Amino acid sequence: MTGRPEADPQPSAPLGSRLGPAWPERAAWGTATSLRAWQSAAMKQYFDNQPRDFLAVATPGAGKTTFALSVAAELLGRRMVDRITIVAPTEHLKLQWAEAAARAGIPIDPTYSAGKGKTSQDFVGIAVTYAGVAVNPLAMRIRTERFKTLVILDEVHHAGDALSWGEGVREAFEPASRRLALTGTPFRSDINPIPFVTYAPGDHGVPTSVADYTYGYAHALADHVVRPVLFMAYSGEMQWRTRAGDEIAARLGEPLTKDLTNQALRTALDPGGSWMPAVLAAADKRLSEVRRHVPDAGGLVIATDQDSARAYAKLLKTVSGESATVVLSDEKAASKKISEFSGNDKRWMVAVRMVSEGVDVPRLAVGVYATTTSTPLFFAQAVGRFVRARNRGETASVFLPSVPNLLGFASEMEVQRDHVLGRRVNDEGDIFAAEEQLMAEANAGDAASDELLGSFEAMGSEARFDRVLYDGGEFGHAGEVHVGSEEEMDFLGIPGLLEPDQVRELLHHRQSERARKQKAASAAAPPPDTVSDVSAHEQLAVLRRELNGLVAAWHHRTGQAHGITHAALRKECGGPAAAVATATQLHARIDRIREWATRKSS
Repeated sequence: MTGRPEADPQPSAPLGSRLGPAWPERAAWGTATSLRAWQSAAMKQYFDNQPRDFLAVATPGAGKTTFALSVAAELLGRRMVDRITIVAPTEHLKLQWAEAAARAGIPIDPTYSAGKGKTSQDFVGIAVTYAGVAVNPLAMRIRTERFKTLVILDEVHHAGDALSWGEGVREAFEPASRRLALTGTPFRSDINPIPFVTYAPGDHGVPTSVADYTYGYAHALADHVVRPVLFMAYSGEMQWRTRAGDEIAARLGEPLTKDLTNQALRTALDPGGSWMPAVLAAADKRLSEVRRHVPDAGGLVIATDQDSARAYAKLLKTVSGESATVVLSDEKAASKKISEFSGNDKRWMVAVRMVSEGVDVPRLAVGVYATTTSTPLFFAQAVGRFVRARNRGETASVFLPSVPNLLGFASEMEVQRDHVLGRRVNDEGDIFAAEEQLMAEANAGDAASDELLGSFEAMGSEARFDRVLYDGGEFGHAGEVHVGSEEEMDFLGIPGLLEPDQVRELLHHRQSERARKQKAASAAAPPPDTVSDVSAHEQLAVLRRELNGLVAAWHHRTGQAHGITHAALRKECGGPAAAVATATQLHARIDRIREWATRKSS
């Protein structure tokens, strides 16, 4: 960096000729050979309407960066803006944006800080973090006022993370000529409005965000823009000791209190137990199967903390015979390690938080969700690391604990979510609504309290293969099976190159084939005549299969995605996701979807 004064507001002719126009014939230079259909449609809408503010919601892996840089190149080429400011959640993402922009012919300075105030005249723009904007929003505002500026707000939901961040973003970029907001993850429900996002009355009049263009996972999957995701769920027996000296044994995934569920999950994720080694071995088998068709496919373990990450890396070396790349968020070389892993063909990377959002490692195909963080936002960010498609037919596999909320997130991958601003007080009887919401948020916290963390000792764990969740449905063998069994390999051995319809057909075939063999083996002991005659566990499995079959039939009849149908049934009948619903709740949903079919026929 030379520290020379800013260049003249109007870019020079050579730069302008280099930049535009990048649309509609192709994407930003170097980012893609051509624009995808959704990117072209969003670009057309943008330039037809010429908005000052534009919110694009697109599923992870769909190509938000290419879309944004194409808009930037076109605006620069038309002389509608002079400068670009990119705001990203992390330092690593600043570098990633700068590299992508360089390939697009837009030089961006990722080392800029508001304190120095100037950057080289070689740059057309800067990349900063939300935290950096909050530190000195006035300096950013002055820079924004000096030029006709396009501000790209990457993963804009972060502007609602803290009041200071939102206020800083609003103050800094209020004078901007254009603001392009991007997000690829579900918004949360909170009371902090996101700057420059439009809100309109939603359900019951509650303000809800309004996107200018939305491209969801279900649409992207149908367009072959993202990979289909197989969720491999594992349960098993857990034992731990509390601070009071009580020894507790429970099955992972069975109905438990919030604290007991957290303790059971932490017991499973303890590297000293048997659950994590078994699941990592299963994930490595799956990776070997995928690499038969995709030789450079890689795997990622998302860990809760640094000690666990290092321990998981040792287990992976034992399992695979190859050292894993360990990426810790406070390491200076973290970004370099991620870039190196993205470019080589090593099998495994273990990371703490660094690869949860926006980080682009396209060869990741197998993941292990080994963290106690379990919000819809983080889950969507994590799964987003595996869905980016390179070649048609690639599949992704994510291994996760059979915890009710995670199973619910997995079964609702296709559901769209907007940002909801709290709950409105409607009348005097609802006067405590705000306090009730605060209590609900406190009770829904994902991490155990400090007192609980200090009062817990994992004693042992055992892993069992539970089921596969795919496209809103679940597949298994009507009960848990041993790790390493033939039943487990029915699913771990699924080829790594399959179209989404082929994945669905193969899952149905393998489940029905196994069920046929089990029926033949137990012919001497005829099954009970009715659902009510079997055990609770078997009854739930039968009801879930019946519901999933009806949802699949509804999909073939209407074209509506499985996850959206499940979500609609939950909205009408109440209750949690089908994976953890009670028999009564499943019966209600089965009756309701039968009513839909009857009404549509009549």
